[in-house]
Amino acid sequence: MLTKKQLDLLEFIHKRMQKDGVPPSFDEMKLALDLRSKSGIHRLITALEERGFIRRLAHRARAIEIVKLPESLGGESSSGFTPRVIDGDKPDVSRPANAEPVIASATDLPVMGRIAAGVPIAAISEVSHQVSVPNSMLASSGEHYALEVKGDSMIEAGINDGDVVVIRETSSADNGDIVVALIEDQEATLKRFKRSGRSIALEAANPAYETRVYPEDMVKVQGKLVGLIRTY
Repeated sequence: MLTKKQLDLLEFIHKRMQKDGVPPSFDEMKLALDLRSKSGIHRLITALEERGFIRRLAHRARAIEIVKLPESLGGESSSGFTPRVIDGDKPDVSRPANAEPVIASATDLPVMGRIAAGVPIAAISEVSHQVSVPNSMLASSGEHYALEVKGDSMIEAGINDGDVVVIRETSSADNGDIVVALIEDQEATLKRFKRSGRSIALEAANPAYETRVYPEDMVKVQGKLVGLIRTY
């Protein structure tokens, strides 16, 4: 349930993005809602993000993405938040055995270094190389990058040392998501995200590693796992 101010702000952002293709500035939001300071807008933005209506994209100024709309604003729209269903790689029995293979489209993503699946290490540095990723693995919106996994703390989630994980940039996560988490603005790690009150737990998927719990202001979500590439 949204408050009137939250609903007014969501409607203003939605209409501006439909009209101009970009979200309004914080000053424009403040004027539109007749608020005295931008701190009130920050609180409304945070509330909308926590309720899953918008997401803020990491490392980008003025980057707000609408995820869904309440029924009072029309529910689903053409903004790009209709869920996608991707079929798996099932054999197509209607195709003859000697037919030309279907080549899936792909995107080259930057591999931004190594990410710890174990004890946190410094990560997300400069681009080391590129990796070709099937477009079916990528989310319908947002920026993506790849990281090479170092360590074995996520092996029970099917993530091994040396795998390349595909990450969609986002600053928010739901409980149970596997995320790239930045700890105290210094070290990054790949873990399962769990929020409880004002604390955030970063859980391993290996009983040999303990769950680490931090105050919420010490952890920033940098992205969410959307795919994995393994080379044999």
